[in-house]
Amino acid sequence: MTGGFYDHAVKRFIDTAAAACLLLLLLPLMVAVGLTVVCVLGSPAIYFDTRAGRDGRRIVIGKFRSMSLACGPDGQPLPDADRLGPFGRWLRRSSLDELPQLVSVLVGDMSLVGPRPLPLRYTQRYSPRQATRLQVRPGLTGWAQIHGRNGLDWPARLELDARYVEMLGTWYAPIVDVWILVVTFFQVAWQGLTGRGVTAPGAATMREFLP
Repeated sequence: MTGGFYDHAVKRFIDTAAAACLLLLLLPLMVAVGLTVVCVLGSPAIYFDTRAGRDGRRIVIGKFRSMSLACGPDGQPLPDADRLGPFGRWLRRSSLDELPQLVSVLVGDMSLVGPRPLPLRYTQRYSPRQATRLQVRPGLTGWAQIHGRNGLDWPARLELDARYVEMLGTWYAPIVDVWILVVTFFQVAWQGLTGRGVTAPGAATMREFLP
């Protein structure tokens, strides 16, 4: 059982309590962001997507929408780079677009700390070691996020996720989680100023994972 008592009991209790407090504290900010999204990009304010949760099961996460709904003559959405304007780039740099995922933490689909939830279609592409990231709840932030986030290539990012799963089974797992949360706080501030790590090099968002 990955993570043992800490992961299955203590960490879950902390996640629930922290998510509830943060949602109450940040509710005015979330309402303000949502209204701004509607004013700038139109409805809906929140974009829902299907991702792989613990054990690869299907979960649905929400993000404040950062891209327009513009489509080409064929009716298909335009490339990300064409739909991501200045407001959307700022929203991603500030990480405010991720705030709705606190609800996923509260209901148990996610954790504050863990590998980021990735599309379901990726689960069949992982190597056995990369697939270990599915043994734990995905998180708002994680070991890979504080080591480069989307600026990392896929092999490096997924290896960092696998290392986190290994550390979750050690006595110092709580220290690792606290360290990740502290570093994330400062990283988000730096990221907001510089934009580093928000997107993959040469891409508007993140490149498709292809093994």
